[in-house]
Amino acid sequence: MKIRVSWVRIFAGISLAGTAGWSQTPAVISLMQAQQAALQNHPRISSAALSAQASGFAARAVSSARYPTLSGNVTGVGSEHNSVLSAGAVTTSSIYNRASSGVVASQLLTDFGRTGSLEQSAKLRNASQNQNVINTRAQVLIEVQQQYYQALASESVLKVAQATLDLRQLTFRQVSALAQSSIRSTLDVSFAQVNVSQAELDLFRAENDARASHARLSAAMGYDRDRPFSLTDEPLPPALDPDVDGLIAQALRERSDLAALQLNRDALDRYAEAEKRLKNPTISAAAVAGVAPLRDERLPETYSAAGVNVSIPFLNGGLFKARREEAESRAAAAGRDVEDLLMLVARDVRVAWLDANDAFRRLDVTARLVAEASEAMRLAQARYDIGLGSIVELNQAQLNQTSAEIAAASAKYEYLGRRAALNYAMGALR
Repeated sequence: MKIRVSWVRIFAGISLAGTAGWSQTPAVISLMQAQQAALQNHPRISSAALSAQASGFAARAVSSARYPTLSGNVTGVGSEHNSVLSAGAVTTSSIYNRASSGVVASQLLTDFGRTGSLEQSAKLRNASQNQNVINTRAQVLIEVQQQYYQALASESVLKVAQATLDLRQLTFRQVSALAQSSIRSTLDVSFAQVNVSQAELDLFRAENDARASHARLSAAMGYDRDRPFSLTDEPLPPALDPDVDGLIAQALRERSDLAALQLNRDALDRYAEAEKRLKNPTISAAAVAGVAPLRDERLPETYSAAGVNVSIPFLNGGLFKARREEAESRAAAAGRDVEDLLMLVARDVRVAWLDANDAFRRLDVTARLVAEASEAMRLAQARYDIGLGSIVELNQAQLNQTSAEIAAASAKYEYLGRRAALNYAMGALR
């Protein structure tokens, strides 16, 4: 039995040495610093910003239809003598040998509002993408907060596990000394050894959880490698606002994902209007001018022309009608999506408030639980020392004290995490 305990202690020492090496001179970082690092480093935010930038260029591309276009042409033609016709056109055209160059200018005069509707739709889509950037930032920030609090909680549990192991090792040494003096039985020694081994296993698990929580925090901050940090504790926030309906109203005003969906719905409405205007005529103007330095003698040296073209759609196999109905259906679906998200936002805020309130109520209970468990532990230790209590009673008191301390260590950070979730549900994270 002594050999087995020695090997367990050796493994414990190796694990502790590894943990010490992992945590050598870690950088001290606060929650605010962790959030700032995430905003600068996280690729998800950069991706959302680039997507918003691309949608801005798309809006500019749609707006370009309002402006004139100017292009240059250089043409060289060689034809058979006396050729005057070419296939592929209804109108006849004379074909002459020439080398000419010139410019072509065109300007949309009006399409009766279609371009304007397309431009508004593109701008609304760009605004929706910008709201998605804000929502992505909020998602990254809530992830950092949650992982930060989880790391603080795991460190607190690790401290409790280490203290528990120290206490049980002390008890084991005391019981062993009493057993050697024939004051206690070897059964008590066996129970104490089991408790030490269980405490070592709990310590190993707590060490692993602490390292895993730091790895998750590093990833949430946008780092591709595990970066251990020395975390600073966070104070408790002010008391919860009892007006849940007011918090829901704030969320409906501030939630960026809701704003993005509403803007996308409006963009689809404008696009549906643009598709309705496909049936309207399009009026445009065009002008050409140029020179032909090498030409057939029957051609003039310069040329120029200007004109106005009116395009009126009549029949296209129902294409425009199908496009209009598709756009209207998508716009209607987007409206239903907004209604659905409105209900989800109200539900999320209410549930997050209830969870945060429940966690807050447990703070006082866990504090009293620690005090009661510590007092029970003191009495059990005193009874055991004078021979009135058993090792089983002492072990149960130690177990209760450890459970109470772990619950108290986790309760604060669980409350902080749930307050962060409430802030996210309200749209307060930016």
